[in-house]
Amino acid sequence: MAGPLLLRSLLSSTRRSVSSPSTSSHLLKSYISSARAFSSAVNAAAVSPNATLDPSRLRNVAVIAHVDHGKTTLMDRLLRQCGADIPHERAMDSISLERERGITIASKVTSISWKENELNMVDTPGHADFGGEVERVVGMVEGAILVVDAGEGPLAQTKFVLAKALKYGLRPILLLNKVDRPAVSEEMCNEVESLVFDLFANLGATEEQLDFPVLYASAKEGWASSTFTKDPPADARNMSQLLDAILRHVPPPKANLDAPFQMLVTMMEKDFYLGRILTGRISSGTISVGDKVHGLRSTDSGTQKIEEGKVTKLMKKKGTSMVLIDSAGAGDIISMAGMTRPSIGHTLANTEVTTALPTIELDPPTISMTFGVNDSPLAGRDGTHLTGGRIGDRLTAEAETNLAINVLPGLTETYEVQGRGELQLGILIENMRREGFELSVSPPKVMYKTENNVKLEPIEEVTIEVNEEHVGLVLEALSHRRGEVVDMGPVPGNVGRTKLSLTCPSRGLVGYRSVFSSDTRGAGFMHRAFLKYEKYRGPLGNVRKGVLVSMGYGSITAHALMSLEARGILFVTPGMETYDGMIIGEHSRDTDLDVNPVRAKELTNVRAAGKDENVKLSPPRLMTLEEAIGYVASDELIEVTPKAIRLRKKYLDVNKRKAMSKRPKESLSLHILL
Repeated sequence: MAGPLLLRSLLSSTRRSVSSPSTSSHLLKSYISSARAFSSAVNAAAVSPNATLDPSRLRNVAVIAHVDHGKTTLMDRLLRQCGADIPHERAMDSISLERERGITIASKVTSISWKENELNMVDTPGHADFGGEVERVVGMVEGAILVVDAGEGPLAQTKFVLAKALKYGLRPILLLNKVDRPAVSEEMCNEVESLVFDLFANLGATEEQLDFPVLYASAKEGWASSTFTKDPPADARNMSQLLDAILRHVPPPKANLDAPFQMLVTMMEKDFYLGRILTGRISSGTISVGDKVHGLRSTDSGTQKIEEGKVTKLMKKKGTSMVLIDSAGAGDIISMAGMTRPSIGHTLANTEVTTALPTIELDPPTISMTFGVNDSPLAGRDGTHLTGGRIGDRLTAEAETNLAINVLPGLTETYEVQGRGELQLGILIENMRREGFELSVSPPKVMYKTENNVKLEPIEEVTIEVNEEHVGLVLEALSHRRGEVVDMGPVPGNVGRTKLSLTCPSRGLVGYRSVFSSDTRGAGFMHRAFLKYEKYRGPLGNVRKGVLVSMGYGSITAHALMSLEARGILFVTPGMETYDGMIIGEHSRDTDLDVNPVRAKELTNVRAAGKDENVKLSPPRLMTLEEAIGYVASDELIEVTPKAIRLRKKYLDVNKRKAMSKRPKESLSLHILL
């Protein structure tokens, strides 16, 4: 009671001061700010109680969906509904690259309060390249909201994330989003619902999982409904029905508060002051600040103790801010600081516990790239981290926080980085160049398997939607890439659009996205997800032309480029620096061509003023990092610096390139996993 009484006395003294003309305005302001500060302190105490939360009042829910079906927008609306202060749209996307590209890259956990219950919500990525993030967190929750675009229906990556949820025995709630769109009708929603039901059945869902509740929503407008509507009444334009459905259909965690404390670490961050912040769901017991714990991990020889320490801080994400708590109990998802060595997949437990919890099973990587020191003639101009040791330390730190990436040291300061796809590795390279790293990167190589002396390769499921006039171009390009059509038909509700379902080797899809965008004039959609390993489909057809290779060092001139334009498509502009072996364009033929882009115009006695300024060049094709990763061939590298992305030949000297090209070709089996 002392809190409210003191607050009242502060406010009453403020009122008396207002009525007294002798009181200065700055004193009034100080009274008001004191009252506000005290009020916020009282509120903070109210939201971070010392008592451990009753597990029956907890709900742990993951939001899973295909890319761009509205997960993060839905999280914004749920946070706002429950009183959180949202600083901007897509509040859960805290990484700068997530906001720039409009995709979720890392899973995030937050908690919201609803009707005296606490809901721990996990926002997951929808892109299959970041599937490791989904696999890590699905084991922490008892329920999932499967968000499906009511206009597009379930797509390749919907199947991928749903398979993970069903594997862990979750019973998803189906939320058909974007029903406010003009093209969406009740019949279309019923059709999408039956497609989702078929998908559940094909993935081996149990009878209980097949009996999933269905809700209709517009996350953009901020409402959800248990019945189909496009314009709910004013008092129902909120997320209450979805929140109530979570309380009804998601079971509380099965938790034993009296057992010894155990927690599996599923996320890890590094803080400058607190050190490692380890996040996970408490599987049993309670934990308080100051408790002694130790880290354990399972090895082939048994359970190994990693480190013993003391809990210095306990934290929980509430809305968009981190709140300090004194204690927490089984079933809750919390973060703790105080340990320096445990990481993702390790168990934190009371000192009397000697067995580790089962670790997370992750799908194997399907693609690899080699990272090395930048050894081009222009090396060291832009970056601050240049050595192989620095690159290795950064990659090792990444592998600690992202289990879907493996880092294997190679020869001469190179590192083989294995991951799920081009986008995942492209995001890692982009983060490194923004941090000041310079490095050279090899083209992606597919990870093959051998079983019973049969060579297997990763096959992806591809869903494509294009205008009818582009179908021929797309099918021709994918036939060169060993794609096989599974299904083809018109898109319901879209006249003149065709939907294609194909299977294609991962190696055939490397670099295809930019080709697809230009072939369809930007009007096509392509979604892909890993399907399975299948028998090797044979060598690819002709998927790329030759390149124009520089044989000069210095500044590129407009005069030289003017004569090279007819040879193909240029990647450079006048004034850029070049060197021997740098790729400056794509040749119009299938062979490489050595050219001199630094050739200057010969001086003569007769000069007209402004003659050089009359040179008009076509706009060059400036490569983004993702395009470069998909473009380079096996004898080429990407030079990545904070200010530039350049393509180059692996061997810069023209004579060495010719000598290497005469060697017998290496086997196409780039990586064999035995």
